Amino acid sequence: MSDTQRIANINLDKTSVIRLSPQVDHERKVAIFDLLEDNCFDPIGLSPGPYSVILLIEDNRLVFDVRSENDEELGKFNLPVGTFRRIVKDYFMICDSYYEAIKRSSPSQIEAIDMGRRGLHNEGAEILKDKLADKVTINETTARRLFTLVCVLHIRA
Repeated sequence: MSDTQRIANINLDKTSVIRLSPQVDHERKVAIFDLLEDNCFDPIGLSPGPYSVILLIEDNRLVFDVRSENDEELGKFNLPVGTFRRIVKDYFMICDSYYEAIKRSSPSQIEAIDMGRRGLHNEGAEILKDKLADKVTINETTARRLFTLVCVLHIRA
């Protein structure tokens, strides 16, 4: 990864984020921290980075507002939120089951639910990576962390 092919700063649009549970807020913070530590983000046709990215929901679209580190507008690209509706809904359902299992279930039951949770998360990251392929080059790790942030936006459309 080159220093110009990465996200140096990422923010979620405050108006796109609903009230967060402590668990979801923790996941958001971890995803942002991990993303900024290690990512590959190379938008097709835009000036070299590093980039500052704002994620938001606007008109039923997931928008990536890509800027320079100095906040100069470089470009935007978007995806329909419907692309993620099913996977986000399923992911939140299994996360709820996971958090409940931690309180009441055996370690083997928790592990089984966690495997399902990770599988759905991987599927969502792969969908995101595929849908963005003609807009930006990202690796699997970056796609996973961005998918977490997409979930945090809690697509309501």
